[in-house]
Amino acid sequence: MVQRIIGVNAPAPAVRRITVDEGSAGQRLDNFLLRELKGVPKTHVYRVIRSGEVRINRGRAAADTRLALGDEVRLPPVRMAPVKDASAVPAREFAVLYEDEHLLAIDKPAGVAVHGGSGVSFGVIEQLRRARPSAKFLELVHRLDKETSGILLLAKKRSALTHLQHQFRERGTTKVYAALVRGRWPASKKVIDVALFKTQDAQGERHVRAVPAGHDEARRSITLVKVAAKTADHTLLDVTLKTGRTHQIRVHLAHEGHPIVGDPKYGDFAANRTMARGELRFARMFLHARHLAFDHPASGERIMLDAPLPDDCTQLLARLK
Repeated sequence: MVQRIIGVNAPAPAVRRITVDEGSAGQRLDNFLLRELKGVPKTHVYRVIRSGEVRINRGRAAADTRLALGDEVRLPPVRMAPVKDASAVPAREFAVLYEDEHLLAIDKPAGVAVHGGSGVSFGVIEQLRRARPSAKFLELVHRLDKETSGILLLAKKRSALTHLQHQFRERGTTKVYAALVRGRWPASKKVIDVALFKTQDAQGERHVRAVPAGHDEARRSITLVKVAAKTADHTLLDVTLKTGRTHQIRVHLAHEGHPIVGDPKYGDFAANRTMARGELRFARMFLHARHLAFDHPASGERIMLDAPLPDDCTQLLARLK
């Protein structure tokens, strides 16, 4: 006798209540939800936030609300996509700049997202977890844009993650980027103190613009700039972040009339296309996280890391000279 299985309906989704632990404290609500609601479209995540279906301690909250230790987050009933087969993620190691039992610092290549989402199946964190199946804990301490190369810090213990994220929030770190911009940057221009305003479209795509300081919801943003080298039509800058706003360097430099070479969102699109298709053949954004200093989460020792410019960047500079 052959038994025919008709199939059983999946159980209806239910309300979930999650207490914020040390690893999630300080995180934005939208980023927390995108991690917890795997497979739920980003547009739907933002929709349930705007509708008030997501609650923090029984109150409504905005997408950029920062979670605190012990907060209770209410997640509405949502259908989640089946968990993807981890075997679909390729195992990959990246160039290691520093590693011990508490943390890992790698040199991220340009063009690689730090995590999956928004049309990206997987990123650095998923590939590293696949390459290190015995790792009990591995989390991103901070983010870099997909187009940005350079130093990326990860925690191998929850205590290290909490400690390092606190340093980033309280500006206890030093972050220096190498950026090649169009035009000749005036050496006298060393500080950019321009407020930034962030918006998101219906698909959750972020866009940032410079606004007057008195603008509603504007956030003061400070960038320090130093000229490292000049060519006839470009300037290589050392850029130090004093605040850590989304796309801060890219928007500040473009606002000053010197967009970053290859920037696909805030750059000079015609010039980018010419450089990518012409003799120079440079088709990426020239922004590189070259230096990071922070206090070790266990010893307190000041750690200073440096990542050299990628070969394609040094080759471009040589050709421009």
